[in-house]
Amino acid sequence: MNKSELIEAIAESADLSKAAAGRALEGAMDAVKKALKKGEMVTLVGFGSFYTGKRAARTGRNPRTGAAIKIKAAKVPKFRPGKALKDSVN
Repeated sequence: MNKSELIEAIAESADLSKAAAGRALEGAMDAVKKALKKGEMVTLVGFGSFYTGKRAARTGRNPRTGAAIKIKAAKVPKFRPGKALKDSVN
């Protein structure tokens, strides 16, 4: 499922126009991004939790030349599924 299919599904299940469903989805995604940028955790009970993790600095290799390169430390978004989501998949 891609973004446009998700918007279609939201519009159908919530009895909204596709434009309104698209704005709602964009608003939800922006709220999650802003919270993660602040370092906050976003928990949707029954669905899961979005949070940020830390990736340490490390040494990698340039695949083209084979030369060693330094990769900076970074904060990365992560998702932990909730029990209800896990149960609905199985």
